[in-house]
Amino acid sequence: MCNLYSQTKSQDAMRHLFDPVVQVGENVADLTGNLPPLPAIWPDYPAPILRHGAEGGWQLSMARWGMPTPPQFLAGKRTDPGVTNIRNLASPHWRRWLGVGHRCLVPFTRFAEPDSRPGPGKGKPVWFALGQEEPLGFFAGIRTDWTSVRKLKEGEVTVDAFGFLTCAPNREVERVHPKAMPVILVRPEEWRIWMTAPIEQALELQRPLPDGELDIVIEEADDHSA
Repeated sequence: MCNLYSQTKSQDAMRHLFDPVVQVGENVADLTGNLPPLPAIWPDYPAPILRHGAEGGWQLSMARWGMPTPPQFLAGKRTDPGVTNIRNLASPHWRRWLGVGHRCLVPFTRFAEPDSRPGPGKGKPVWFALGQEEPLGFFAGIRTDWTSVRKLKEGEVTVDAFGFLTCAPNREVERVHPKAMPVILVRPEEWRIWMTAPIEQALELQRPLPDGELDIVIEEADDHSA
């Protein structure tokens, strides 16, 4: 489960990465303000997403990481910090947010998975990126406006919340974390499909990134036994 990622590129870089998808008459409105690099994005942190604009076009805006938790997991709890990783899209809880208007793209430069290999690094984060230079990519995400108590000290708030899809791991991630990896979209045609296509076509993208397209860029401990 990915509960830590980074986004360290500029707002211009995020917008221009999306340029191949923007059609005549569309634009990307930037509502993020003065956005610094975000080297460590944790659950419930605010982070940028690319979403459909309220009046057409596209919007780069901030949202909090963690979609509403299914009610059966909230019994007896006073807060709902949200669900960051979403895999079972057949669940009625998630189906309500699979329409085009709720889909988003989550920019990232690297993401961490807990190391499951035996040795001194077990449980520590291993960071993956789309190359040693950590170019931008997108997670396939969903979002919604939601009112809840995410933190007791904060009380009830209405936020734009997001989470991203997961799938079986590819070869690189499986060696470290065999349970899952984020759904990563790296090609403009995939971005357009996720953001605009009927759900049956869009969900074909819930699949591992092809083997060989991820590098380990940071590893806490290199001494792992077989």
